[in-house]
Amino acid sequence: MLVLTRRSGESVIIADDIKVTVISVDTKAGRAYVKLGITAPADLKIYREEIYEEIKRENEAASGATLTDFAALARVWRQMKGLAQDRSK
Repeated sequence: MLVLTRRSGESVIIADDIKVTVISVDTKAGRAYVKLGITAPADLKIYREEIYEEIKRENEAASGATLTDFAALARVWRQMKGLAQDRSK
């Protein structure tokens, strides 16, 4: 993890087209809060971490796939891959 120190109004550039700017740093009820502004291409999805984790959980639950399902899929894929290699010989 890269750790940087920035003051209000200062920015960090990521990969030429993403700019993260510190808008403000405040304290509420003894806790520090940082307000960030992000400039990025419109097709780039940006989420707060807790929202992103919730989306992942919901997608996994909706898929209904289990580790057993993935193991079975991997076995079939390996078998099919082996058959394809045998045919090419």
